Amino acid sequence: MNRNLNRRGWIKKSLLGLGALATAPQISKAFNLNPNQPFVHSNFSEITPTFNLEEPRMLARLSANENPYGPSPAVTRAIKDAISLGNRYAHRDAAELIELIAEKEGVSSKHIMLGPGSSDLLEKVAFVSFPAGGNIVSADPAYMSIISTARALGASWKPVKLTADYAHDLSGMKQAIDADTKLVYVCNPNNPTGSITNSDQLRQFCADVSSKVPVFVDEAYLEFLDDSQSHSMVNLVADGADVIVARTFSKIHGMAGLRIGYIVAQPERIASITDKVRSTMGLCSTSLKGALASFMDEAFLHECKSLNSSCRKYLVEEITSLGYEVIPSYTSFVLFPIAMNGQVFMKGMYEEGVSIRVFSIEDQPFCRVSIGTMEEMEYFVEVFKKVTA
Repeated sequence: MNRNLNRRGWIKKSLLGLGALATAPQISKAFNLNPNQPFVHSNFSEITPTFNLEEPRMLARLSANENPYGPSPAVTRAIKDAISLGNRYAHRDAAELIELIAEKEGVSSKHIMLGPGSSDLLEKVAFVSFPAGGNIVSADPAYMSIISTARALGASWKPVKLTADYAHDLSGMKQAIDADTKLVYVCNPNNPTGSITNSDQLRQFCADVSSKVPVFVDEAYLEFLDDSQSHSMVNLVADGADVIVARTFSKIHGMAGLRIGYIVAQPERIASITDKVRSTMGLCSTSLKGALASFMDEAFLHECKSLNSSCRKYLVEEITSLGYEVIPSYTSFVLFPIAMNGQVFMKGMYEEGVSIRVFSIEDQPFCRVSIGTMEEMEYFVEVFKKVTA
């Protein structure tokens, strides 16, 4: 049975019965951590619906970690103004955005590559990293985009369980690297757990490991952290390390449907991709103009971060008060184990107009809920109580 998460396909698996859990589950038991066996077969998958979805009738769309407040008014205006220029290629706008990003990240423009969202860039890196197999090392659970693509190309995945506090097991990951390892993948903060790995420890890990194998650090949710830039691994790129850092405009910028992301890497890493595929030709002028406007709208980003924090705090307090143990989150979503059949739970939530994601970790169902508006969070709690009663 395939237990690995694939975000493109529906994975069907049997779940534990309703009577198996009498009380809210504890996370430590669900993760079943074994420090003596850091890289083993993963028991992580997505529980996908066996019922028909009706997204248009969703009253609270809390399944995709989207920013409910974006894009900003400045982005909307920039896109409207750009529509009349849709007959022209957007090379100049792409170059302008690259220069702004390079200045912010403290590197040259040759260190930057744009793409239609960071997922596209994750997959492009996989294509150039695994032309002849090899393996990829990552945490388990992890965001599976680059891993799924690597496996489709013939590579194997070496999953390393998270630590007891849900951080990356950096020593275990280092131990997992062998002569066939082509890439190490780190998502920090992590998806789907929302947890964080200490930036100083991660920085030392990346510095050590990147001298042997490239390290890809996915920072899609970094901007939800306080003093976020201090937690980034981008300074290692400036220092010459073989580290690839990914960022996206899909999360805090509220531009998920407009598809803009970027990576920061050594120029030769960028060239290894652009020698095979064109980069900015896949971007439209409206999205680029929107990204330029959002990049400059710091007030909007700060407001979104503040609102996300307030709504997340409310949600965690409510779920915790019901006896559930929520994994500490530093992102725009939270993950926690539920005490009922995952398929039944998901169907109940969708029938009430609430879309969420459900994962199975060590045969324990977990709910991942995105942080919406306060009104959406209050409705989620109301429906959650009803469905789990």
